[in-house]
Amino acid sequence: MQNTSNIKRRVVGVDISNARTTIAIVDVRGNIIAHSYFDTSDYLDINLFVAKLTEEIMMLAEENGGYENIRSIGISAPSASVITGCIENAANLPWKGMIPLQAMMRDRLGLAVALGNDAHSSALGEKMYGSAHGMKNFIVISLGVGLGSCFFSEGHSHEGVNGYAGEFGHTCLIDQGRECGCGRKGCLEAYVAAAGIFQTAQEVMEQSDEPSFMRQAEQLTPRVIKEFCDAGDALAIETFRRTGYMLGIGLANYAAIVNPEAIIFTGGVSHAGHWLFDPLCESFESHIFGNMRGKVKILVSELNDRERDVLGASALAWEVPEYSLFK
Repeated sequence: MQNTSNIKRRVVGVDISNARTTIAIVDVRGNIIAHSYFDTSDYLDINLFVAKLTEEIMMLAEENGGYENIRSIGISAPSASVITGCIENAANLPWKGMIPLQAMMRDRLGLAVALGNDAHSSALGEKMYGSAHGMKNFIVISLGVGLGSCFFSEGHSHEGVNGYAGEFGHTCLIDQGRECGCGRKGCLEAYVAAAGIFQTAQEVMEQSDEPSFMRQAEQLTPRVIKEFCDAGDALAIETFRRTGYMLGIGLANYAAIVNPEAIIFTGGVSHAGHWLFDPLCESFESHIFGNMRGKVKILVSELNDRERDVLGASALAWEVPEYSLFK
């Protein structure tokens, strides 16, 4: 009989975004025991970032039951590959090239570390705790600074041979279109993620003499544009209409390939409400393959973005084979 006193019942989930890195201790039931965060952008050198992350993980663990009770670490990051254990050529992070983060953190922490793509980890959190619970075939879209996705087929996420399946934001929508952070032109992300929405707003203002709150805004973000829509600003409404139209076309192409039950939105831009989703749904239904028309649900996640993402990262930690330098 196995000695149950040796079974570790806690993991650490880490979610890295361009703005903030969030750390949480999570138990076997998915309860967040404690959490902390720091600003990712304060650490432009990857070695300094890794040192800070290691310090935060160990400090949080020691303050909440002891480091010896942590089984493993799960890390979610943009442009990360679960296959290679590296962040590879991230468009929206301060570190460029190949970053072997999984190995770097394992060497420092002495525990098993799993690294996964942020969109995939978010989808895993959504499946376990959110709107996708009980579904087998669905797409989760992460829409914020970037545009990522993950799709589940018959209950399993599709990773692809190199771990990059679902790079929805880097599908080409317009030949020789806008420049994208990935270095190519015409990517969907360049039109519907945060920077793309800002560029669309500028184009809408340049093409009209109509007054708009957007012309005097100190900082024009999707949230601010949404507030202007609520106030009846016609040019702000047009900005999200164009965004929704473009995104609807991209989603119709995506859905035609994977035939999902639902498409679930996460991320900051998804809070734009009906100003984005009315034109998106109209465009989606007019462009989708006819046999699927009216059969794909488009949903917005009801989970707190940061909680879902660290829970998804913690799910990665439970799946990695246990390892410790301290045994």
